[in-house]
Amino acid sequence: MLYLSTRGHPDRRRFCEILLEGLAPDGGLYLPERYPQVEAATLARWRGVFNGGAPGGYAALAFEVLSLYIDDIPGADLKSLCEKTYTEAVYGTAAIVPLQRLEAGFYLEALSNGPTLAFKDMAMQLLGNLFEYELARRGEQLNILGATSGDTGSAAEYAMRGKQGVRVFMLSPHGRMSPFQQAQMFSLMDENIHNIAIEGVFDDCQDIVKNVSNDLEFKRGYKIGTVNSINWARLLAQVVYYFAGYFQATTDNSQRVSFAVPSGNFGNVCAGHVARQMGLPIAQLVVATNENDVLDEFFRTGVYRVRVSADTFETSSPSMDISKASNFERFVFDLLGRDGARVKALFGDSLHTSGRFELGADPVFTEAASHYGFVSGKSTHADRLATIQDAFARYGVIIDTHTADGVKVAREHLQPGVPMVVLETALPIKFAETIVEALGCQPNRPDRFIGIEDLPKRLRVMPADTAAVQAYIVEHCTRA
Repeated sequence: MLYLSTRGHPDRRRFCEILLEGLAPDGGLYLPERYPQVEAATLARWRGVFNGGAPGGYAALAFEVLSLYIDDIPGADLKSLCEKTYTEAVYGTAAIVPLQRLEAGFYLEALSNGPTLAFKDMAMQLLGNLFEYELARRGEQLNILGATSGDTGSAAEYAMRGKQGVRVFMLSPHGRMSPFQQAQMFSLMDENIHNIAIEGVFDDCQDIVKNVSNDLEFKRGYKIGTVNSINWARLLAQVVYYFAGYFQATTDNSQRVSFAVPSGNFGNVCAGHVARQMGLPIAQLVVATNENDVLDEFFRTGVYRVRVSADTFETSSPSMDISKASNFERFVFDLLGRDGARVKALFGDSLHTSGRFELGADPVFTEAASHYGFVSGKSTHADRLATIQDAFARYGVIIDTHTADGVKVAREHLQPGVPMVVLETALPIKFAETIVEALGCQPNRPDRFIGIEDLPKRLRVMPADTAAVQAYIVEHCTRA
């Protein structure tokens, strides 16, 4: 299996090369040359492998999916890495991602059972093990540069802390995460973890990561890698739970299922796109945004219009306070028939010069829904409060603010006879202030996180300046 750039670079890479590389040399994102096709017989076999979420079933399913894309890690080693990652001890349940029935045909898929209580753990735990494995095999080290709007950072840091050969430099928007999210990250004192709070919004952090990744001399000299969902390995790991959710929501493979996905950076729902392209019977991929509705605007109008920092709203679902959806480029690459030159013109030129591009008049735009299954909707703070209240009144379930966005938009796209699975994104305790506003009570807090906000914190506050971040990296590591 070889990988290509969405912007047409002629080189092809194998999995372990792009695992450590992040962005392609031309600034594009990596995708496989083709999506492996899962035929009916294979899908039926995988249903048996998963075995309803029996012990070891998720790890076995992960190995089946990943082995289609990874052929430069011996099968026995890859299987061992999956088994090491997806355990009941780490996720608190044998099923790893159990499905919770709210009502007939309407489900939550629990993705927040990992160490940091957010869906990012599902991929990041595997990524940490993959990094450690490959770096040991090469005898190398890696300096991970990442950006987070809330949950990626803590998931990455908890996955990488103590890992041999790995340092983490994590950028986050100063003061724009919930107190719980900040405490999860900033209270870590491991020497290989560096938290940098950027004076700006998430998009500023993400831009710095891309700028550093595009500085090829610096990137190679200081062995810079990424853990954001621009890293294909992370997105690939997320594909697995779409298959697991499908198997739990259906009794046979003749049925179709829709997934509703709270989305800011388009990584989580892009994994669903990959699963659908592989042949998973997905009816709709429902993109749920908050007030930062760049993605909803595109799927309604064909206009992709990024916002500047001043126009990016600070909301009660802060992990989605994003106005430049990095992974969206992967979908547009497929939408445009994998025309790398055209994607480069849109994402490398049009966005840079005008901050927007428009596909509404292009015949391919209709395929976003008809061929690829995408629909969308928007949720506001008032909607979140109402949805949280409704879920508690109807089902006795407390959901977090991002999941509430997903539930609200999912209800707008229900189809008769098609189960709807909402991907849960985090546990409510991470956004306790809004839960208290909605319900008048504190959500449950796992014992290990009691008092976390009061722990000492270690971080560096810096301006939104790429050179300053590079200087900090130079100060804290040696050139390769």
